[in-house]
Amino acid sequence: PAKKKDIRDYNDADMARLLEQWEKDDDIEEGDLPEHKRPPAPIDFSKIDPGKPESILKLTKKGKTLMMFVTVSGNPTEKETEEITSLWQGSLFNANYDVQRFIVGSNRAIFMLRDGGYAWEIKDFLINQERCADVTLEGQVYPGKGAGESEKVKNKTKPEKAKKKKDTDKKSNNVKEDNRATKQREDL
Repeated sequence: PAKKKDIRDYNDADMARLLEQWEKDDDIEEGDLPEHKRPPAPIDFSKIDPGKPESILKLTKKGKTLMMFVTVSGNPTEKETEEITSLWQGSLFNANYDVQRFIVGSNRAIFMLRDGGYAWEIKDFLINQERCADVTLEGQVYPGKGAGESEKVKNKTKPEKAKKKKDTDKKSNNVKEDNRATKQREDL
C-alpha cells in the first residue's frame, strides 16, 4: 500500500509513475501508435505474382516509411538539385503522393515516402524524368533517362558480402572503388 503523498511533494519519479498509471488504461487508436508498434498489415498472397519479386516488396512495404535515393544527372549545383527535385516533389504531390525531400549532396536527394507501397510507382515516374540519372530503391539501382549510356546498360545491386570481401582483398592498395561518395571525396 502506497502512502498518500501531498501533490505538492511529488518529485519527477512520482509524476512519471502517475502518468504511467493514467496511460495504462487509455485506449490508443492503432493509427496513433508509432510505426514500429503497429501490427503489420496482412498480406494478400493472391495478389503476389511469383514472376515479379517487386510485387512481394510492394505488399511488404505497404504502410511503412520508405526512403529512396535520387541522383540528378549532369553536374548540378546544390541549388539546381534543390530546384529540380522540388519540381519532382510538386508533381508527385499533385498526383496525391505524400513525399518528403531531403538534399544530401550536390546531385543527390532522399525522397521519403510515408507509404512504401507506392515506391515503385514513384520510381517509375522519377526514372522517366530528363534530369534523373538513377533511383536507388531497396538496394536496387534503376537508371533514369538522364543516365549515361554506360550506366543504363548495367543494373547494379548491392554487392554481396562474400563478393565484397574478395573485392576488398584485391583492392587493398587501390582506394578507387565504384562508389559515388568515394569519387566525390576524391574530387574535392
